[in-house]
Amino acid sequence: MAKHHVGTREQWLAARRELLEREKALTRRSDELARERQELPWVPVDEPYSFETSDGTKSLAELFDGRSQLLVYHLMFGPEDSAPCIGCSYTADNLDGAVFHLAHHDVTFVAVSRAPLDKLTAYHRRSGWSFPWVSALGTDFNLDFAVFTEEERRTGTGFNFGTARVAHLDLRGAELHGLSAFALDDRVVYHSYSCYDRGTDVLNGTWQLLDRAPMGRDAGSEGWPRRRADEEPATSAAARS
Repeated sequence: MAKHHVGTREQWLAARRELLEREKALTRRSDELARERQELPWVPVDEPYSFETSDGTKSLAELFDGRSQLLVYHLMFGPEDSAPCIGCSYTADNLDGAVFHLAHHDVTFVAVSRAPLDKLTAYHRRSGWSFPWVSALGTDFNLDFAVFTEEERRTGTGFNFGTARVAHLDLRGAELHGLSAFALDDRVVYHSYSCYDRGTDVLNGTWQLLDRAPMGRDAGSEGWPRRRADEEPATSAAARS
C-alpha cells in the first residue's frame, strides 16, 4: 500500500468536518439536479419500435408491463459479439438488486441490447440476473436514444446530445451504454431522460463504495472489473496468503 499522510484523531476530525460541508453541498445540489431532471419536457415517441422478449414480440409501451414509468439500460452486446461489454456486465450486476424495489415505485426496468434474444437469454442465465433483457435487433432504438441531431443520426458520428463527435466511430453499427427513461400516459409513450458515459457513474453502487475506500477505485484492481458469469468471486488477501 502506498504511503499516506498520517495524523492525529483531532487533525482527522477537523479535516473530516471540512469535507462534510462539501459533501452536504454536493448532496443538496444532487437533490436539485434530480428535480431538474423531472422537469425536463417529455417528448412523444412516435417510432413503432418492437423488441424480442421471452414472452414474444413487444412494443415499447408493452415493456412498461402495466406500470407508468420505464427505465432502459442500453447494455452493450452487439449481434456479432460472443459476450456483453465487461463494463456493462459489471454495471448490470449492480443494477440487478434494485429491480425489486423499483417495481414498488411504479417503475419497470429492462436492459436492451442489439444481440439476438438467444444470446441474451443464455448469458442472462449464466449471470443470474433477474431483470428482463430484450433484443432490439433490427431496430434503431439504441441509435435513436444516443444521437440527438438529425445530421449526426444520418452520419452516425455524434452522440451524447450533440456534445461529442467521434469521426472514426459509426454508431449505426457500434454499441453504446447508457440509461433512458420513459413515461406512459394515456397510452402515449414519452421519452423523459437519457444519460451516457460518466452520467451513468452514480448508478453503479460498487464505484460509489470504492470511492469511499482508502485507496479508491483503481488500487489493486488487477484488470478488474470482471464478468461475474466468467469468474469466481475474488478472495480476500488473508485467504490468499
